[in-house]
Amino acid sequence: MTLRSKLLACTLALVAMTGAAQAEKLRLGTEGAYPPFNFVQPDGTIAGFDLDIGLELCKRIGADCEVVAQDWDGIIPGLIAQKYDFIIASMFITEERKQQVAFTNPYYMAAMTHVVPKESELTEFSNETLSGKVVGAQSGTTQADYAVKMYPDADVRLYPTQDEASLDMASGRLDVMVGDMLPLLDFVEKSEDGKCCKLAGAPITDPAFVGEGVGIAVRQEDNALRERLNKALDEIRADGTYKKINDKYFSIDIYSMK
Repeated sequence: MTLRSKLLACTLALVAMTGAAQAEKLRLGTEGAYPPFNFVQPDGTIAGFDLDIGLELCKRIGADCEVVAQDWDGIIPGLIAQKYDFIIASMFITEERKQQVAFTNPYYMAAMTHVVPKESELTEFSNETLSGKVVGAQSGTTQADYAVKMYPDADVRLYPTQDEASLDMASGRLDVMVGDMLPLLDFVEKSEDGKCCKLAGAPITDPAFVGEGVGIAVRQEDNALRERLNKALDEIRADGTYKKINDKYFSIDIYSMK
């Protein structure tokens, strides 16, 4: 190799190292209490479907992403306060939330459902059938909005996390629980606590509550980041990466719910 070639190679290596050192830093906000989408592992790190998708998107847009945990009730205020740069935490896209944040295209579709004890004979859910019964849901969610609006004569109890609601369901302190179908299906089929219970009734698909699907939230002024995430989402759908992550957690394609 000539001296000129060596100098050129060194220059290119330096440029590459400098680019790597200056990789964009972004912070990914999530909850960490919504298995299998986001949950805390024994070593304290957060894992789950949301995290796998979010970190893959970070890789595609060339960003080095730090994961930030945030309680659900404060997750949108935390984004607005610049505690993190985007939220990937199984958040339904709703008109109310669009007043505060901007969303990417949906990265999966969703429905809500009811959970009841295995011995329960409840199959139809209305204000009349649930009058006087104890109904649980996670506070600050569309599931909580649904329970409060649809069952005004029930004793609706709201919990800081889905795990806390599920624990009271397993302990017999709730007659009914309202939640996102996929985590609750995971709860009744795979967890020890969930052996108490079953899904009941038809899936809840009212757009007024489940919105347009589940999206990634960014600050309203961060349209460029939103578009980059949309492009990366299209890429992982097209090249099969999304399916690999999906199949790690679910037996159906949750992008289309088929």
